[in-house]
Order: sequence, then structure tokens, then C-alpha cells
Amino acid sequence: MEQTNTIPRPKVLIVGGGSGMGLALAQRCLGEGAQVVIAGRNPEKLQRACAQLQRPAPQLQAVAVDIACEEQVAGLFEQVGPVDHIVSTAADIAGAYELLPSLDLKAAQRVVDSKFFGPLLLAKYGAPRLSAGGSITFVSGIAAYRPAARGSVVAAINAGLEGLVRALAVELAPLRVNAVSPGWVDTSIWADVAGERKDEVLAAMAQRLPVGRVGQPEDIADAIGFLLHNRFTTGTVLHVEGGHRLV
Repeated sequence: MEQTNTIPRPKVLIVGGGSGMGLALAQRCLGEGAQVVIAGRNPEKLQRACAQLQRPAPQLQAVAVDIACEEQVAGLFEQVGPVDHIVSTAADIAGAYELLPSLDLKAAQRVVDSKFFGPLLLAKYGAPRLSAGGSITFVSGIAAYRPAARGSVVAAINAGLEGLVRALAVELAPLRVNAVSPGWVDTSIWADVAGERKDEVLAAMAQRLPVGRVGQPEDIADAIGFLLHNRFTTGTVLHVEGGHRLV
């Protein structure tokens, strides 16, 4: 019988893969032939994403998980098994963009849970499941460099997440750990930040940026894709913000 050699497809876990940047990354990875697991808290959103991505199992799987819950993160990796890359684009910022007198501490804690402790737990339980040459990529953001009124919580957490990336790159070596820091990207998150003024606010920023536009989810997916493939990059924050730090 003739034997054929097959190259195994890389397996990418994308937390936050049900929408926005995570969904764009899932589409990109699937197009490259990877196996993709999208994960998030909302099962209905994950189902809609799977319908949009139009890939059969096992190339595409969806798992509902709250990464702020340690038991659920441990269970996620028991269910998913070995992976080659872990990416988290998840962030629960609802109610966190407020001036200090109006800031709800519970809303601030949700951001910390989803964007700091969640990634920390993904690294804790995911690192032992990563293949040799595997990587972990998180998403921080421009607020760490260009903070604004009402954004103190998000600015602090983005900066903290980037510090975590550098520390984990040392502790988990030779596994690679990086972050992408997006600028303003046109995703549904702006409904929480700007409400009905979303289009107006994004258009005003587009006029300020050297590239003349705000980002799209695909821009960030391309940057994450680079970090997945480049094996000489670790402990790095890749800025994809249209020149926002310059203006």
C-alpha cells in the first residue's frame, strides 16, 4: 500500500474569536489551513461566528468559556488538548470608560478579570499544552501610551498586560509570548465607548492619523499572524495603530 506523508495542520486557540479581531484572525488562520478553536463566554455569538466561518469540524471548533474562572480555563484545555498557538483578544470593558467619580469598581474588576487575569490563566494552563515552537499572543492597546479621560482603567490594564508579556517570555522560554497593541479599530466595542457617536468619533480620529483611517479587524489579524509565524520574536509588543503614538 502506498503511504503518503501529511504535514499536520497547526492548531490555534482564539479566545474572543466570536467577533471583531478574534473572528478576523480565525478567518485568516482557517484560510491558511490551520485548525481553529474559537472560545468565548457567549455560546450564541460563537454559533453565529461558526456559521459565518463556514468550516466543518474538526477544522473549526467552538468552546464556551469564561477565562476569568480558573476552573473553566483548566477545563478548556482538558477539552481542547494540545495546541500550537494561543491568542486572546477578549476584553470586557462595558461600563469601565468613566471619569473617576462615576467609576463602578465592579466594572473595573471585570476588565481586570478579562484582560489581565484571564490571559494569566490561559498562560498557566495553556503553556503545558503548547507544542515546541508554540506561542502565546495577547492584545493590549493604544490606551497604555495615549491615555485619555475616562480611560484610566483600560490604560492601566493594557500597560500591566504588556509587563506580563515580558515576564512570561522569560519564564516560559523557549515558548514565545508577545502582544499586539492596536490603535483605534472599528469593532463593536466602540458601542460601549462612544455609544451613538461611534461613527463621528472614529471619523475624527481617522483625520488625525497619518494613515488617514482607523483600523479594521483584519489589520490586527495580520499583525497577530506575523507573531504566530515569526519564531525569532518574543517578549515584544507589536504596535499596529496607524501612527497614533506620533500625533
